[in-house]
Parts: sequence; C-alpha cells; structure tokens
Amino acid sequence: MAEQSASIVPPASVGGDAVTALILAGGRGARMGGQDKGLLRLAGRPLVAHVLTALRPQVATVWVNANRNLDAYAAFGLPVLTDAADDFPGPLAGIHAGLSRLTSGWLLCAPCDAVRLPPDLVARLCRGASDAGAAAAYAVTGDTPHYPLCLLHHRLADAVAMQLAGSSRSVRGLLSAVAAVPIALPVTATPVLNLNTPAALADCERQWGG
Repeated sequence: MAEQSASIVPPASVGGDAVTALILAGGRGARMGGQDKGLLRLAGRPLVAHVLTALRPQVATVWVNANRNLDAYAAFGLPVLTDAADDFPGPLAGIHAGLSRLTSGWLLCAPCDAVRLPPDLVARLCRGASDAGAAAAYAVTGDTPHYPLCLLHHRLADAVAMQLAGSSRSVRGLLSAVAAVPIALPVTATPVLNLNTPAALADCERQWGG
C-alpha cells in the first residue's frame, strides 16, 4: 500500500477533465442541536476550513454547498451553492446543486466534517474511476464505506436529479444506481469523517490536543 501511495501524484484532472471539489455544509445539523456544523470549531478553526485546506492543493476549484450563514462561507473565498429546495433534503441535494452548476469534468464531494483527508484522496478516486472506466467512485476505509466522500462525472446530473425526486434521497442509492466503484484509502491515513454529535467533536478536539 505504501509503494502504491508513493506513486500517486494528486491530479487536477481525470482523463484531461478538471476536478472541482464541493464541500457539503448544507445540512440541518440536527444532531448538533441545530448548529451549522461547517462553522463549528476544531483546534481553533471552523470544520469547513480544515476540509478546504486539505482539498485546495488537490483540485482545480473548490465550492461549498450551504443553506445558512452564506456570508460566513463566502468569506472563505468560495462560491456558495444552495440547495434547490428549502427543506434541507440532505447531502444528495448538495451534490445536485454542484452537478447542476458543473458543465464539464468531475465533482469531488466531501462532507464539511471530513477532516484529516489524505493528501492523495483525489488522486486515488481519480485513478480508481479511470481504471474501472466508471463515472463515479467513493471512499472506503477498512470495511466502512463513506458514500458522500465521492467523485462524480458531470454527466450524472440527471441521475442525481432522478434520485432526489424519488422516494429515497440516499447518496448510497445513487452510487449503487450508477455503478460507482469503491476505492480504499490507506489504513495508515484514516481520516476523521463523521463528527456528527457534540460528543464526537469534543473527543476529536481532545485527540488533537486543542
């Protein structure tokens, strides 16, 4: 695994098509007491800032999907995309907002609490999609899939819209429908991916020595 990692250089394209990253911060934050999770602080910085720092060197452009505190997100120098619906439909709605704006290339999606992302995350997903001839890929650590941490080709915009309009607004369902390929991340660089509760955030803060 280490030898494979060393051979990967984070690209800004797949097959010549540029990769745009979208940070998903448009949720209701129900398990965080309704707080805007992307703006909660870890080690003195908003969660969204940690994700932005990890992704900026790996892609051509970074956007953020948010539905509240739009000025606060815009202050990071990012285009802010809102959901088409105002009922907080979930991460699939954010992905739809990104693909609706993307006219070519690929969209790399990452939740706003996906801190400590590997520096070769995009390279791994790009290589996996390219090798499989697939239009989508998603990250896996060990036996755990991380569906919203995914790479999608722009031509999947209609598939996302159909999934969003159906009875299931599941990212997992979308990825299954489009035959997305799972891509393993190195065990030695397992990122923090699910800071869904105040307790989880506090535990991560203690681990980081904040």
